Amino acid sequence: MIKKSQIVVIGGGAAGFFGAINCASVYPHVTLSILEAGKQPLTKVKISGGGRCNVTHHCFNPSELVNNYPRGGRELRGAFSRFQPQDTINWFEKRGVKLKTESDGRMFPITDNSQTVIDCLTDTATQLGIKIYTQTPVKDINKSELGFNITLKSGEIIKAEKILIATGSNPNGYQWAKKLGHTIQTPIPSLFTFKIKDPRLADLAGITCDDVQLKLSLKKGKKLEQNGALLVTHWGISGPATLKLSAWGARILHDNKYNIPLIINWLPQRDYESVKEELINCKNTVAKQKVINYHGFDLPKRLWQSLVTYSLTNRDKTWAEITKKEIDKLTEELIRGVYQIQGKGVFKDEFVTCGGVSLKEIDFKTMMSKKCPDLYFAGEILDVDGVTGGFNFQNAWTTGWLAGLAMSANGERGI
Repeated sequence: MIKKSQIVVIGGGAAGFFGAINCASVYPHVTLSILEAGKQPLTKVKISGGGRCNVTHHCFNPSELVNNYPRGGRELRGAFSRFQPQDTINWFEKRGVKLKTESDGRMFPITDNSQTVIDCLTDTATQLGIKIYTQTPVKDINKSELGFNITLKSGEIIKAEKILIATGSNPNGYQWAKKLGHTIQTPIPSLFTFKIKDPRLADLAGITCDDVQLKLSLKKGKKLEQNGALLVTHWGISGPATLKLSAWGARILHDNKYNIPLIINWLPQRDYESVKEELINCKNTVAKQKVINYHGFDLPKRLWQSLVTYSLTNRDKTWAEITKKEIDKLTEELIRGVYQIQGKGVFKDEFVTCGGVSLKEIDFKTMMSKKCPDLYFAGEILDVDGVTGGFNFQNAWTTGWLAGLAMSANGERGI
């Protein structure tokens, strides 16, 4: 029986816990409850990073950091000046969780175990007297003269002076936000792989390329492109370049029903003419060798063989036998081959949603609603999403920290 709590956090994920902890740290005598619908809190933390938890990213300049957020970067600029990855690192290390940086900038606990992060958050919350209620789904929220009435599915009603909604992409969170006066940007998937059925990729599963350029083929001369590593899979392509493009192109891809041409440049450090000259040079210098066996580019062998097979009338041709038309075709395939995206896959279990509560209706200094006093939001329920690499968790830590500070008795004064 909860009955009354000065502050109630709805959602036991990263943003909810961080908001609750910071509030209780600043305001130690607060009566604070976290309501989690599931059996366990912090389930997304548990599975993230393949069970290692990608806590944040090694980027300490807010101006650079915001470039990793397709939506919400402008609003987060000021927020990151108050709590950014270095603050996240310091926060966890003060509580015994040391982080390490990997070559791509992602940061993990040195234990390589997400349970380390979960234990830190739950132990800290418990030490601060925060009540954590699992299997406690909320049915409805109503504004009252003294705050809010929260109706649980059990029928119990909790009275709260302030509430923080941190329910992630749960549709119930959007429903409550809308009821309390907010505009919801339609939630759609972000961070996903591309399904492509194409003979050029058919037998290449497992091949990786360290640097490719992917570009969505859009009408009216518009372009949307990303560079980075690419992984060929049994169903299409994945890897950082694909995931980044899926995030920045989330709305466009959704509006086109995930059926849109994709241009792949396998050699983004070269231009069309230099690639063509390299092929002509091979024709002149290694004339007797088979095209499929020799080339002057840093590409996986199986990829080169596949592109040659696709471009030449006979895959066993020597360089002496290759025609001008075939050189042009092979150059096209290396620099601007066109593939058809035929659908989206999933990126492991780490789904991210584009969309949510409109950012125009949130004060990013406090994370309080501009529409409903004493109502706060943090994390993925907002129309904020980052690319892969720890950026979505950093959004959760930062917005949760700001909301927690503001909800505390002295939060408005920034103590």
